[in-house]
Amino acid sequence: MGMRTRQWSPRPFARIAAAGLAVACVDYRLSGEVTFPAPLDDLRAALRWLTLRSAELGIDTSRTVVWGESAGGHLASLLALTHADPPLAGAVVWYGPSDLTTARGSFTPEDAATPEALMLGTAPAAAPERARAASPLTRIHADAPPFLLVHGDEDTMVDCSHSQALASALEKAGSPVELWTVQGADHGWHGLPDDQVEELFTRSLAFAHRLAA
Repeated sequence: MGMRTRQWSPRPFARIAAAGLAVACVDYRLSGEVTFPAPLDDLRAALRWLTLRSAELGIDTSRTVVWGESAGGHLASLLALTHADPPLAGAVVWYGPSDLTTARGSFTPEDAATPEALMLGTAPAAAPERARAASPLTRIHADAPPFLLVHGDEDTMVDCSHSQALASALEKAGSPVELWTVQGADHGWHGLPDDQVEELFTRSLAFAHRLAA
């Protein structure tokens, strides 16, 4: 949930659980250890594990909503768009990259030193098919679950155009999508007062709760 929520009491996951939702915080292998698609494979494996043990855990994975921010939001988008088993009920994505093939903001596909390049194992421009496969924007389909995309308009790490492009593509495909553009917010909600971060979390949780209910 990011730096801005780590000092909350109760903590973010406790708040989600208090709203009546089961929470699974999934760890995945990071860039530097592995390259794409290994992190996405880890999420798929976690979803299968939860589904196989759903009766034991007392959960219903047919109503799963994924929620992630930044790199986690990127993977949440990919999981939601790649025919997860079982299909997901929705996705909440805070300031996640959606396109590794096009220059957006400070990102350029030719740069081999970006986090995106580290994930791919090379500059995106040097592995165009891998970059496309790792881009949620290229995986849009009409059966995509509902998406909530939340992004600051002053994000200097992941340009807001990533969420704008993804929202536009989902809408064009006929998939439900909401885009909230947050005025004055940088990556990680830096630049926002605490009460606005609280409001974004509360509204995002309400969106997830509607889909999982």
